[in-house]
Amino acid sequence: MSTTTDAITSVTTTVDGVQLTLAVDGGRALVDVLRQDLSLYSTHLGCRNGDCGACTVLVDGTPLKSCLVPVGRIGGRVVETLEGLEGDDGALHPVQEEFLDAGAFQCGFCLAGHVLCTVAALRRDPVPADLSAELDGNLCRCTGYQQIATAVHAAPSAHR
Repeated sequence: MSTTTDAITSVTTTVDGVQLTLAVDGGRALVDVLRQDLSLYSTHLGCRNGDCGACTVLVDGTPLKSCLVPVGRIGGRVVETLEGLEGDDGALHPVQEEFLDAGAFQCGFCLAGHVLCTVAALRRDPVPADLSAELDGNLCRCTGYQQIATAVHAAPSAHR
């Protein structure tokens, strides 16, 4: 649900399981609101044009590049960041564990995109034929992708 007065928009949404009402400029990029207003720093800002995937979040379970999503369009929707995958006891999500075990990150800048796209795919199909297509549009400049591929291929058994 969103309402607008002048340039400020009141946006009611759920972020990482917490319902929030934000008074923001509805045209601001979701990534900026997550990082600057909500201190959710796993959502990185890379290219600001949707090419790198560092800003990926799940919106109603679908991976979206948050640098391209105006915050005014998330009213009534559910946003999930990498921080939101953490269990109530602080435990990592099984897919995050696989990335850790495989050493599938170095600087961590691309991690949100790779992990969240993998999680979304496994929620849709717990036994996918191939997860590699799910990662299109997520760039990594550190690992050479082999460790990421190892983690992604191990993720379906860990996710169950």
